[in-house]
Amino acid sequence: MVAHQTVTPLESLEEPPRHYDPNQIARYYSRRPWLALWRFWQIFWAFGRFVLGLKWDQWTQKVEQNLPKRAIQLRQLLTHLGPSFIKIGQALSTRPDLIRKDFLNELTLLQDQLPPFPNAQAFAIIEAELGAPVTELYREISPHPVAAASLGQVYRGRLRSGEEVAIKVQRPNLVPKLSLDLYLIRTILRWIVPWLPINMGHDLSLIVDEFGTKLFEEIDYLHEGRNAEQFAHNFQDWDVVKVPEIYWRYSNRHVLTLEWIEGFKLTATQCIFNADISADEIVRVGVISGLRQLLEFGFFHADPHPGNLFALADSRMAYIDFGMMDQLDQTTKEILVDALVHLINKDYILLAQDFVTLGFLTPETDIQPIIPALEMVFGDIIGESVKDFNFKTITDRFSELMYEYPFRIPAKFALIIRSLVTQEGVALCLNPDFKIVEIGYPYVAQRLLMGETPAFRRRLFEVLFRDGKFQWERLENLIEIARTDHQFDFVPTARLGIRYLLSEEGQFLRRQLLLALIEDDRLHTEEVQRLWNLVKDDLSPTHLLNAALGALADFSGEAVSSWPPVAAFMGSNQREESLVSSPGR
Repeated sequence: MVAHQTVTPLESLEEPPRHYDPNQIARYYSRRPWLALWRFWQIFWAFGRFVLGLKWDQWTQKVEQNLPKRAIQLRQLLTHLGPSFIKIGQALSTRPDLIRKDFLNELTLLQDQLPPFPNAQAFAIIEAELGAPVTELYREISPHPVAAASLGQVYRGRLRSGEEVAIKVQRPNLVPKLSLDLYLIRTILRWIVPWLPINMGHDLSLIVDEFGTKLFEEIDYLHEGRNAEQFAHNFQDWDVVKVPEIYWRYSNRHVLTLEWIEGFKLTATQCIFNADISADEIVRVGVISGLRQLLEFGFFHADPHPGNLFALADSRMAYIDFGMMDQLDQTTKEILVDALVHLINKDYILLAQDFVTLGFLTPETDIQPIIPALEMVFGDIIGESVKDFNFKTITDRFSELMYEYPFRIPAKFALIIRSLVTQEGVALCLNPDFKIVEIGYPYVAQRLLMGETPAFRRRLFEVLFRDGKFQWERLENLIEIARTDHQFDFVPTARLGIRYLLSEEGQFLRRQLLLALIEDDRLHTEEVQRLWNLVKDDLSPTHLLNAALGALADFSGEAVSSWPPVAAFMGSNQREESLVSSPGR
């Protein structure tokens, strides 16, 4: 037997693994400490010099005078340190509410204006990956890259068949560079976590691991191409979102050939205005597409910085980079909607339970002391200050809770938070007065009012019924919010509502609406009149009749005739009684 002499995969590693594995990476560099020590010294020396420069400006009282120079130094520092730190700079470049304008203008250059690597090296990679000379593969190719980003650079070209394309070529030797930086970041965080004045436990390393996993997926261009096609499939019914076509014959692990997109990067705000493109429409498309990714599809873009987003001449928005994506399961999507509904309803007990279910709190956490804190921190979000709400507000307030209560950020939600705050940052670049609530709330309200799935109908019940009583004001608020989106058409909603009321599933709601009309021993004509005043412009008698006829057409004559009107409104059964006692279930 010689099994004990067999060399394990960890021991036989001659280079860092191609897929992110923190244990294998740690094993690799623990056997090569000189590489880690040298890189650590490079990072420490680079940031040390920059911090000393800032301190010197303070001591000599030249802070404002030297800010432009320091901003350039920061960009050059991050560029010099390579892809991992460029990614950090890209994230910061989307936050005009966090970074001074002097620094922001420089950091935006990290999105696609980085130094390219040599053409000869890039063309050699193309030929090695695709197995043919560049001149045989493409009819035309630009002599120099048209853009250079953190992980690769892009050439403009034309296929032999005539299609204009973008050719992405990956930077060489990315695996060892990324793995070493991630190893150091993970190690440093393990050292400093005990000293942090915030209770995040071991989750910081999990966040690094989640980021590392996605970063390694991002350098596999075949994976990116599949992501692009999935994203395009999700938005096939909404033509205001454009996704470039992938040309698989001219693509491989380190080369990706895709449709050329003619438009303006969202960083080019003046160009967008000069081209008479509606910035507000671009913002609306960006926000709603982001919400749809999270709440409908669960497949979301985790790196939507302005360099990855284009405004097209017809006010559509194009996504062009699909390397960093993530997937939410159905349960998580539904719990996110639950949390939003509970926030709207100010049901802080249920909101605390949502935090437990999502993993922000451990199951053994006593949530009773946390409930008053949630009410104090989030109590005015749906109140008079609703227009001041944004993701920056929510993250700032949430960080306050983390100092005193055992909240942790689950690794997956680090990417969600990053995606949300980045998209908000993009919107702020186009419109400094942008408020997420002005677009996000109408979308959520419309989804609830449409009630197109059983899950959304259940959540609509939670909003409209409290303690067994119908909440007229909440229905009015939902309609008002939904109608702030001028493109919202109430007729399809009315048709769905009528169809649902006629169905067997709508039996409970029919009974509850009848009870709501006569509860407290009075006929609620005032409330009905207010609701009619809200929708009467959208629902003329003709439109309402058409909606009703359309809903009836969805049922067979037999199904409708077999529905006894009296029993439908007044009958009760065991299922109804349980629903009355717990209308949100």
